[in-house]
Amino acid sequence: MADLKKIVIDGTDVEVPGEMTLIQACEQAGIEIPRFCYHERLSIAGNCRMCLVEVVGGPPKPAASCAMQVRDLRPGKDGEPPQVKTNSPMVKKAREGVMEFLLINHPLDCPICDQGGECDLQDQAMAYGVDFSRYREPKRAAVDLDLGPLVETHMTRCISCTRCVRFTTEVAGITQMGQTGRGEDSEITSYLGETLKSNLQGNIIDLCPVGALVSKPYAFTARPWELTKTETIDVMDALGSSIRVDTKGREVMRILPRNHDGTNEEWISDKTRFVWDGLRRQRLDKPYIRVDGKLRPATWPEALNAAAAAMKGGSVAGIVGDLVATEAAYALRKLMDALGGVTECRTDGAMLPTERAGYAGTAAIEDIDDAKNIMLIGTDPAREAPVLNARIRKAWLRGANVGLLGEAVDLTYDYAHVGTDRAALAKLSEQKVSDETRAAPSLVILGNAALSGGDGAAVLAHTRRLAENSGSGLLILHTAAARVGAMDAGCHSPGGIDAALSADVIYNLAADEIDIPDGPFVIYQGSHGDRGAHRADIILPGAAWTEEQGLFVNTEGRPQLALRSGFAPGEAKENWAILRALSAEVGYQLPFDSLAQLRGELVASAPQLADLDEVPVNAFAPLGEVGPMGDGDFGLAVRDFYLSNPIARASRLMAELSQLAKGRETRPIAAE
Repeated sequence: MADLKKIVIDGTDVEVPGEMTLIQACEQAGIEIPRFCYHERLSIAGNCRMCLVEVVGGPPKPAASCAMQVRDLRPGKDGEPPQVKTNSPMVKKAREGVMEFLLINHPLDCPICDQGGECDLQDQAMAYGVDFSRYREPKRAAVDLDLGPLVETHMTRCISCTRCVRFTTEVAGITQMGQTGRGEDSEITSYLGETLKSNLQGNIIDLCPVGALVSKPYAFTARPWELTKTETIDVMDALGSSIRVDTKGREVMRILPRNHDGTNEEWISDKTRFVWDGLRRQRLDKPYIRVDGKLRPATWPEALNAAAAAMKGGSVAGIVGDLVATEAAYALRKLMDALGGVTECRTDGAMLPTERAGYAGTAAIEDIDDAKNIMLIGTDPAREAPVLNARIRKAWLRGANVGLLGEAVDLTYDYAHVGTDRAALAKLSEQKVSDETRAAPSLVILGNAALSGGDGAAVLAHTRRLAENSGSGLLILHTAAARVGAMDAGCHSPGGIDAALSADVIYNLAADEIDIPDGPFVIYQGSHGDRGAHRADIILPGAAWTEEQGLFVNTEGRPQLALRSGFAPGEAKENWAILRALSAEVGYQLPFDSLAQLRGELVASAPQLADLDEVPVNAFAPLGEVGPMGDGDFGLAVRDFYLSNPIARASRLMAELSQLAKGRETRPIAAE
């Protein structure tokens, strides 16, 4: 336990660990300290000086509370605890002076600034500043940077807090941004005018305490007080990041991160943040029936009758897509069971076992923070889960050893490349590990691509043996937000996806990452006119994930609740309600009439889903004989980060980012 120190803050006795800074100690005492450069998840810069406090008996000037630790305080002359004052006349005068300096060159264009209403400088100038300035000199102007299509810059507003520089360097792992010059000539700039090439760059918009860095796609579209704010869960990857969806009327205007130490801390990927324009385009808003090779609009009764008639004609199978809420997946499975069919969610062919530890792992995402050894197998977390990759980078910065078995990729941190193929995994799983290594917290992260071959079960068994030999936790890194929840709901069959595709009638529940062969009659239920709708004989328009309430289980097995932030367009309905209505037409009416009843039945069949935001403890059955694996290298599950699902493929901005990323990869060198 940390050594506690007693200090007096504004007359109140507080006991805090000596390693804490004064700003943290004041927060623990419930006292707000203004700040611009300090951020809990970034290194300390101490350059804005807004967090000044008075240390009684200390230096005769205010001290920066973000850069002074509690253990550095000296006791009083008679041994009494150190005293800190946060509201003395000295502190008040110092803060007013700092604010006056910060506003010397600020353009004061609040009415037209996109940060208006959410600006730290605006708020703190009102709270701690004065109503006049003694400076009459001309204001300095600065050249705006071109950071790419995501972040719009107004560098004249910049107060050089360096949050953006520290984030891109420390968290995102890129080096394009920095500060040059001194005094009046200091400015934040990018190296040789380069644009940012990180898929986490949008987070500097949230970090900027002024209007210097704002969202380019969102600019001048809405003010914060016009928006309805809904706290929900992200489905762009399987991490299950906590987000806030802001809507204006029926349209999503922006997506922001929420703090959650267990998953995304307070970062989100650029795809999560900017994919909202894909929710407006290529939407399915009415039912369709294919007649003579062409799709024609239909009414709901007509489409449901046609679907019911088709499903009575032969063998049936249900396929669950990557963005489907767990309740809808469970409803589809119940309907398929009633019809004597099968249901399958492993659309990429991943050989996931039905044992929960085999598809949800035995570790939590938070275990990455304390890990001393991390082994990545068949995965590229920088594309599959960028925020999780940033967490691995944080562990690496703290001294963790990272190894990669699979295709060599850029992960923003150094790693030991121990091989690319299954032979390397077999060799690694048989190695003896020292007691010292076994005692250190360690983690094995197994990618979805490694399980997608015909020998996926053997790959998992060898990975289990590696984890057990090294005393490591096992984290299965999925690429689909719906996969773990669908497995919990029982959407798996002995024959896998191949058996499902051989049925006479296929009910495709928003599975757009799979090519259904010619032959089966296809009923597609989904939100976008993507690959699944093109192959469909009947289309039933469903809601996107922001338009219905539903459970999603992330890659570590944590159930989370996504809330509805808007309504589906046109005649589109909630996915579970479509399946309930169809079941009545088929003649096997599902035994629930509301989402609450459906969720109650789901939780009864999978009790771990009742504990929202908790990671259940999973354990493997004893490992039996480990069979041989096939030959060949491990591939990657995601090649194009920006176009991995139908919502992203409907987004113009994601298409632009995808082209820019490809251009960077194929850019010729000077000699060419």
